[in-house]
Amino acid sequence: MSDSCGCPPEAGAAMCRPPITARPVRCPTNQQVGKVVDTLTVKAMLAVPLTQILPVEYRFCRDPNCPTVYYGTGLLQLFTEVDLRERVYQKHFHEEDVFVCYCFQHTGQSIRTELQTTGKSTVIEAINAGIQAGQCACDIRNPQGSCCLGNVRTVVQRLQSELGIPPD
Repeated sequence: MSDSCGCPPEAGAAMCRPPITARPVRCPTNQQVGKVVDTLTVKAMLAVPLTQILPVEYRFCRDPNCPTVYYGTGLLQLFTEVDLRERVYQKHFHEEDVFVCYCFQHTGQSIRTELQTTGKSTVIEAINAGIQAGQCACDIRNPQGSCCLGNVRTVVQRLQSELGIPPD
């Protein structure tokens, strides 16, 4: 016999993985479909007691105009940035003091400073080297629950354009 998530009763709720929903689930605040994010990411990012984490699938709302960061599907539950340990790049992509890379703590300002000082950015190569060395944990440390390189590339390109520096 197993419970609703398919786990045997002796596994306990802590071992239970939420079922993956087949249809997209919309953010209760802005009605946009969020990206599925692992519960481990939500647990790592939250600055609230983990007893508040329900055994549901969580989604990430990237809309900068929406206060919701994570929302649980099935049972209505949501977390805003106030509930998190870090500010969220997707919510503050124009603020240069927010981490764009959470594993290696690169910000828009650190990238801007390197570009102004040297005329180029080595941040992408540095992150790739960290990934190769096994030092990356984007799935846990990045609020979006996945690799930051797309965000970092966007910041580098935007700053190069702003500063009149040709792309590499």
